[in-house]
Amino acid sequence: MAPSTLPSSKSLSTWQVLAFGAAIVTLSMGIRHGFGLWLQPITQAQGWTRETFAFAIAVQNLAWGVFGIFAGMAADRFGAFRVIAAGALLYSLGLMGMALSPTGLLFTLTAGVLIGAAQAGTTYAVIYGVIGRNIAADKRSWAMGVAAAAGSFGQFLMVPTESFLISSLGWQTALLVLAGVVLLIIPMALGLRESSFAGAAAAPRREQSIGQALREALKYPSFQMLMAGYFVCGFQIVFIGVHMPSYLKDKGLSPQVAGYALALIGLFNVFGTYAAGALGQKIAKKKILATIYLSRAVVIGVFLAAPLSPASVYIFASLMGLLWLSTIPPTNAVVAQIFGIQHLSMLSGFIFFSHQIGSFMGVWLGGYLYDRTGSYDIVWYIAIALGVFAALINLPVREAAILRGGPDKLLQGA
Repeated sequence: MAPSTLPSSKSLSTWQVLAFGAAIVTLSMGIRHGFGLWLQPITQAQGWTRETFAFAIAVQNLAWGVFGIFAGMAADRFGAFRVIAAGALLYSLGLMGMALSPTGLLFTLTAGVLIGAAQAGTTYAVIYGVIGRNIAADKRSWAMGVAAAAGSFGQFLMVPTESFLISSLGWQTALLVLAGVVLLIIPMALGLRESSFAGAAAAPRREQSIGQALREALKYPSFQMLMAGYFVCGFQIVFIGVHMPSYLKDKGLSPQVAGYALALIGLFNVFGTYAAGALGQKIAKKKILATIYLSRAVVIGVFLAAPLSPASVYIFASLMGLLWLSTIPPTNAVVAQIFGIQHLSMLSGFIFFSHQIGSFMGVWLGGYLYDRTGSYDIVWYIAIALGVFAALINLPVREAAILRGGPDKLLQGA
């Protein structure tokens, strides 16, 4: 039997899912995208190396991936509301710890582990599960594009806001203000409370157990290819997002250039992610993914070869913005298309774990190699090579639904 293509236990309207889901992602992802602005203020104030800060953010990305699997399982079983509310509380605690941590170890535990767990419960894997359950398959890729675009708008909105807070209040107070603001996610999550998850006894009946669904996905070649591509995505965007402000300052450009660049990435990614989601309804999603990854490699290569100036940075940021999170809608839509929606949050969380391993490597390797070579050049070149690899690995993905012959048997879709 092929995976279901229609939402089960639909209880929320399309506008409600998109409005509240987009608002949550806007705030959660928006705050997260500005963390690179804190690298120099915190390391200079605390006397830490860049690797100390980078390692904490690397742990954050890894924790996000690890906890994302379990957040997805919990959301599929008990509904998104409880997971999102718990994530918001952890986010607030993590931001307070980030502001007040006196040692690198405590900073890693708060900025790294706590905020990573918080992001697992307040971002795409959980929100996409709600979309899968409540929006029909013929609109699902588009809806995922809207949610991803909201995360991009959050970057455009929050990065300049965080820069302003740092310059006007100082880095510690700015983090404490954000710790209060992020709690707004809890009332927003009420808008995603699904009636079918009012209690554990009322949860939808499962055709597959969690173990069966996971075994099915992990031995499926196309799932493995999507995971490999997502690893590259994480490596590239987190390296650029965290280290580009310092890279530009090292090259003699003002901090304002980096702030504007990150904001441009967020602005143009609104259009890029929406377009990727909309195109996913008409074009093979694997072709969209291959094009995105190859384009990233080209854009990075041209940026490094061209003379560096504020104008070249803004052009680079705009082009990268179109490609920034645009992998998210087609990747998650393919997962839903192949495996169905029953365990979508869990499978999205699991594939995102690969993304976060890449994020860990990108942000940590950036700090590690900078401290030892005084340059980010090697990591830029690795990012280019990985982009070419990801483009090639996504082309063989087969998007057809699995044909299941029994609980533990599957056939490759035609």
